[in-house]
Amino acid sequence: ENHRYSTNSERGRELYRIWELREDLECKLDIYESIWRDHFRGSPPEHITPCKVERYLTVGYQQRVLLNKEFFDSLKNDDNTKYLKHGNYYFDGIYYRSAAEKEIAMYYTEQGIPFKYEPSITLFGLSKPINTDFVIYIEELDTCIFHEHFGIKNSIDYARISKIKYGNYIEAGLIPEEDILFTFDTNDVMFDIRMLEANLNGVVYCKMLSGQNQYGITA
Repeated sequence: ENHRYSTNSERGRELYRIWELREDLECKLDIYESIWRDHFRGSPPEHITPCKVERYLTVGYQQRVLLNKEFFDSLKNDDNTKYLKHGNYYFDGIYYRSAAEKEIAMYYTEQGIPFKYEPSITLFGLSKPINTDFVIYIEELDTCIFHEHFGIKNSIDYARISKIKYGNYIEAGLIPEEDILFTFDTNDVMFDIRMLEANLNGVVYCKMLSGQNQYGITA
């Protein structure tokens, strides 16, 4: 009531929106804190504390790299110069190759999930690096997840390339739905970001279980 900005001004409307958001978040926080106190009353028990996940990528004969923050930081963002990009899909300083990829980048940004777009990745058995669509970093688990989006356009050649790419990841030691997730869109079925949200939740949960079991902890 005592704010010096008018709610009819642009700045005033923005501050009022932020105030409403804060009210909503404080209400949610009260709910979560009450649930926590009811169940745990203090520090989180060890068995539900996220463990660091040690997953490896095979890059050469008897040569593996740990998929952690050091690996993520070593990747160069937007490193694919092999193909021209469409000029219509621009977001946050990067041109993306499709509307779906742009939407994925916006989703990761909104969720505060660090990602690299089309970094160069060395895989065991390949003579040249490939450019994975996205590599994201999950800070709580100190691990990376690869994300390939297949824009399948009812093309036999594209399907063949997608099949080969899928096999290359597996041969390099990545486990589907744990180390790497896949999303799709076709001429008939448009991409829905909720598909990514559902898949990502499943992948992260699988990684948490993997990390717990790795240290002999029952999920």
